[in-house]
Amino acid sequence: MNKLGFDNRKYLETQSEQIRNRISQFGGKLYLEFGGKLFDDYHASRVLPGFEPDSKISMLIKLKEDAEIIIAVNSSDIETNKMRGDLGITYGDEVLRLIDTFRELGLLVGSVVLTCYSNQPQANAFYNRLQSLGIKCYHHYPIQGYPSDVKKIVSDEGFGINEYIETSRSLVVVTAPGPGSGKMATCLSQLYHEHKRGIKAGYAKFETFPIWNLPLKHPVNLAYEAATADLSDINMIDPYHLEAYGKTAVNYNRDIEIFPVLNAMFERILGESPYKSPTDMGVNMAGYCITDDEVCKKASYMEILRRYYSAKVNRYRGLTTTDSEIRKLELLINNENISQDVNPAIGASLKKAEDTGAPAGAMVLPDGRIVTGKTSSTLGAASAMLLNALKALGGIDDKLDLIAESVLTPICGLKTKYLKHKNPRLHTDEVLIALTISALSEKTASLAMQQLDKLKGSVAHFSVILSEEDERNLRRLGINVSFEPKYETKKLYHK
Repeated sequence: MNKLGFDNRKYLETQSEQIRNRISQFGGKLYLEFGGKLFDDYHASRVLPGFEPDSKISMLIKLKEDAEIIIAVNSSDIETNKMRGDLGITYGDEVLRLIDTFRELGLLVGSVVLTCYSNQPQANAFYNRLQSLGIKCYHHYPIQGYPSDVKKIVSDEGFGINEYIETSRSLVVVTAPGPGSGKMATCLSQLYHEHKRGIKAGYAKFETFPIWNLPLKHPVNLAYEAATADLSDINMIDPYHLEAYGKTAVNYNRDIEIFPVLNAMFERILGESPYKSPTDMGVNMAGYCITDDEVCKKASYMEILRRYYSAKVNRYRGLTTTDSEIRKLELLINNENISQDVNPAIGASLKKAEDTGAPAGAMVLPDGRIVTGKTSSTLGAASAMLLNALKALGGIDDKLDLIAESVLTPICGLKTKYLKHKNPRLHTDEVLIALTISALSEKTASLAMQQLDKLKGSVAHFSVILSEEDERNLRRLGINVSFEPKYETKKLYHK
């Protein structure tokens, strides 16, 4: 499992070079729409072992002297306090978090643009807040007939009503807190205004998946379909690329469907379109950086399976209202004959639960070894599994207690007697704090603490749904987690 299938260094070098070439192609200025996550792209790191989760931002840092960032956010998302599910914060707060992170890395955030602005009260409040923080903020408005009425869109009554965003660098990266924020429309609006001012500028798209020069049904591309199973996205052969070049390329339906409209917009703005296909618009060298196809295939099958369990858990929790996502994932799994054996942690966790009659977990370590954890009077399954994994990685005798019972018992008592918890067992964060304290005087606990970095890339599965805190902590440690769609108890409220 510790084998790499992707050359991250080559990716950073070739991707940066391609972006510089695009800047030159358009006369010295490029609006680059960033698709997906700029930070913490764990999907890419899971299906392309060796891809660093922050590769995109690392690449951008290589270009930071030429780059500035525009953050686009939909005014309706501000108005409804839309949440970023993986972080549990609103899109408005995510904009501020992104600005802080970019600045810490030495990247210039030029401005924020409120797209689809129609005088929403919360959007106005957010605009005023940004202004008070010294952040430039602009308004882009809804355009009737977008995106089909090209004649109106590319006119003074269309893009012309949007505020022109002042930029100062040759590479303008347009990113957003989430999907549906209007990144592409922002780029095209800017092209319109730049052209009216006699400034040469172009547009390109940076999106990792699907990987255009892998086969349509390659597991890496299928894993992207699994990741977007809750949307209407499907991978397709790009017919425009095939017609123009006689070569097969993979894209996804939304880009293919919108391409004729974009092409018409480019022709009206620039006089002619620089692209013959939606694949042409993309800057994506990831396919050239795969070094071991079999490693990436296996990792992708594991990701499809993980997405399937995640969809079933979300349905069980009531976070989704239909079974369509589950059915789509089941179809992928059946078509590819993906069995649970792809992830040995699944079978190991279920067997441990059956043997002990209580919730259990199992983890496949990066070196391929499997460890398990069972529920006890003082430890939950996740905590027990975590301690057992640290023992295995540190070569510590499995029979040794890393944390003395005399330490665990008082903490459990504190939880129930004074903090009014009904469950006395320690969560993963609590057990790590106890382990840290034990490490001050116990050599084995200290040795165990030194193994935490080695957990990255492990895969874990549990026989029941974990608490949000345990799930979050394991993922912070770099462990890919899944669990069966059921709770430990039959209570109606679980938190």
